[in-house]
Amino acid sequence: MTIFEVVGGEPTFKRLVDIFYARVEADPVLRPLFPEDLSEGKRWQYLFLMQLFGGDTTYSELRGHPKLRWRHMPFKIDQQARDHWLEHMLAAVDEVGITDPARAEMHKYFENAATHMINVEQL
Repeated sequence: MTIFEVVGGEPTFKRLVDIFYARVEADPVLRPLFPEDLSEGKRWQYLFLMQLFGGDTTYSELRGHPKLRWRHMPFKIDQQARDHWLEHMLAAVDEVGITDPARAEMHKYFENAATHMINVEQL
């Protein structure tokens, strides 16, 4: 079974993204990095995460290769932004109720991905 299946499929990923974005919306460090309307970002993150963890391939069918670092280059992501992003994503994973071993795998992915997105030095 894939992580997608183990954690409950689409409803779990929908809730994960909703919780994450609610936290981002209230974060003074991250909110300025996101557009006023968060709906498009939520949609893409939802589709991407479902695909990444074993769901359908709608994300790639619509957008092609994820190219995450390239897609995030327009935004100034420093260590502080990375830490806030990661804190919110890991909290969302826990709030949704994802348990080990899926939780550990997801945490590992998010930690590595968040670090990979850093594209500016901390000022």
